[in-house]
Amino acid sequence: MDSFDYVIIGAGAAGSVLANRLTQDSDVTVCVLEAGPSDWHPYIHLPAGFIKTFYNKRLNWCYSQEPGPWTAGRRIYAPRGKTLGGSTSINGHIYNRGQRQDFDTWAQYGNRGWGYADVLPYFKRLERRIGDGEAAYRGREGSLTVTDMEWRHPLCDAFIEGALRLGIPRNPDYNGLTQEGVSYAQRTIHNGRRVSAATAFLRPAMKRANLTVRTDAHATSIVLEGKRAVGVLYSVGGRGGVAAEVRARREVILAGGTYNSPQLLQLSGIGPAPLLQSLGITVRHALAGVGEGLQDHYAPRTVARVRNIATINQQARGWRLGLEALKWGIARRGILALAPTLVYCFWHSGETAESSDLQLTFTPASYKEGEQGKLEDEPGMTVAAWQQRPESRGYVRLRSADPFEAPIIQTNYLAEEIDRRVVVAGMRLARKLLESAPLAPYYEREDFPGPGVQTHDEFLAAAAQRAQTTFHPGCSNRMGPASNPLSVVDDELRVHGLEGLRVVDASIMPRMISANLNASTLMIADKASDLIRGRSAPEPAPVREQNR
Repeated sequence: MDSFDYVIIGAGAAGSVLANRLTQDSDVTVCVLEAGPSDWHPYIHLPAGFIKTFYNKRLNWCYSQEPGPWTAGRRIYAPRGKTLGGSTSINGHIYNRGQRQDFDTWAQYGNRGWGYADVLPYFKRLERRIGDGEAAYRGREGSLTVTDMEWRHPLCDAFIEGALRLGIPRNPDYNGLTQEGVSYAQRTIHNGRRVSAATAFLRPAMKRANLTVRTDAHATSIVLEGKRAVGVLYSVGGRGGVAAEVRARREVILAGGTYNSPQLLQLSGIGPAPLLQSLGITVRHALAGVGEGLQDHYAPRTVARVRNIATINQQARGWRLGLEALKWGIARRGILALAPTLVYCFWHSGETAESSDLQLTFTPASYKEGEQGKLEDEPGMTVAAWQQRPESRGYVRLRSADPFEAPIIQTNYLAEEIDRRVVVAGMRLARKLLESAPLAPYYEREDFPGPGVQTHDEFLAAAAQRAQTTFHPGCSNRMGPASNPLSVVDDELRVHGLEGLRVVDASIMPRMISANLNASTLMIADKASDLIRGRSAPEPAPVREQNR
């Protein structure tokens, strides 16, 4: 069998950064195992192509969540990337780090070196910011290109003006001093093409002789000798494929993501003993927190019908779509070069004492009910609103001992009463924004939840009927001190009680952050690379004492 210094499971956001950083040491060998194929598909690199990868089982795990207390019996679709770049190859391109408070809370949970001043240097080191931004907060020399939205639409401008009239300030950089306010979104798109973790970090590293990347390599178990991880079993080609094993001389690094990482730990006999025993899996290392604590953002979408102007619904059909294809082919511009979300707004629900606890997005388009990413035939505009730091928690658990069967994913959206209050406040604010005076020339009527919905309970019923994930799952292998019985990794991301095994991905977040997860997952991996290599962390960044 082959052996390397490090074996990384997963070539997504975290795995790509780790492969890049670890192979900078020429005397180190690294093998990356990716269950999916290479990122060759053209729809990966065309920004609007995310709609085509949304249900593509070759590039996407296409998971489904279990019905929860506030999903009206629905199984909510949960796509995850299954290719080089992972979910960064199929996501909505948005770059959003989160608030200072998010990371300071991680540190307050007992995780040394994870406060905002500690992680800001890694955000900056990763980033090649094109556009405005203070040097104290933004990086200019990294590999991840972050740009501003150059496309403009009258509905977006009117939405922003409406927010200003409601007292929400314009924010030139929500990844800078403060997050709250309204602005066009920042995104990982450059010259009309997606910037994924694979294109930014993994592919440059693949030119090095000390990196081996194996695609269509589905990990089935981590090999343990006593309490030390020494290798990985995997199947070449998935179910029915050829069984293989690769050994790690130094460490196995699990970077499979919030759903797949706890699944593989449990398959390997690492996790809650009662669960493993009930499935006939030998308990190799009892660890109660594996898979527990899952969190995600749950977003009801308020939809209005539009008059007097064309929206993306019309621009994406017929001869207009042909014209947009021509624009992209010639100049890499137009709607095919867009992220699905165009305007971001961060504000206060009035239900918590925290800094801005609501995140709202606006797009001059509307989508078919129950068919995420598929445009309606008639013109519309949409505001999605969600609670940034939910209290509700769920879990990821094995369904069986079959490594090719999808895990049980139960997020328990809105299980906590405070979450329900904040989400209703977000829906009320979304309605106010769509009914603002600057949008009046274009606003025809509210289509969903509809003007008849007025009370708290009515808003909640509407949320249960149609709210969806925002594709931000985290916290299923939480970082924390060993004294916390539900923590899985320590503050160097080493699995408690085992040697030679780390988890490096969004699953280690101790609490959900007020952001999309791409930027922070990249940061987690960059910081982990210094921990693994025994390198000193950058000096904590001096930051001003304001986040609102």
